[in-house]
Amino acid sequence: MTTTLTTTLRVYDEKHPETLLIDTSDGERIADELRAIGVRFERWAADAQLPKGADQQTVIDAYRSSIDKLLAECGYGTMDVVRIERGTPNTEPMRKKFLDEHQHSEDEVRFFVEGRGAFYLHVNGRVYQTVCVKGDLISVPAGTKHWFDMGSDPEFTAIRLFNNQEGWVANFTGDAIASGFPKLD
Repeated sequence: MTTTLTTTLRVYDEKHPETLLIDTSDGERIADELRAIGVRFERWAADAQLPKGADQQTVIDAYRSSIDKLLAECGYGTMDVVRIERGTPNTEPMRKKFLDEHQHSEDEVRFFVEGRGAFYLHVNGRVYQTVCVKGDLISVPAGTKHWFDMGSDPEFTAIRLFNNQEGWVANFTGDAIASGFPKLD
């Protein structure tokens, strides 16, 4: 995962996915735009070199101080790591599930330590496509309609924090809105 990736924010009108309202890679503007809709976005240090095939515990150990900061600050009770290396077989069913609009009863917190993925936030008549890369921390508030695209050949590692001991639990909206917006790639 040596390619330099850039965080971007693209904002669309929910009824007109062809109409781009905002297109920026300015970190401060991204944080400001997302803060205005209640989403926490920050750039954190993600400088640990993870070996190919690193397991969940290796990733957690490498980022223990960042994780502990979030645990203390926000009171999360559990965590896990999603790590998908380029070329991983059978990722399409997982991608398809995440591409359906859903919401959660708790905040969705992700700290990207490798690669990239795109969160699409459906708020106040707009869709905010936030491409997160290594070093990005995003916290999507409970109840926010959204979907996630990891791309057609995903490569990312994200630490996920939860209050719910069951981990990732989605409430799908049944809205097909996600199909009308540009995908990550």
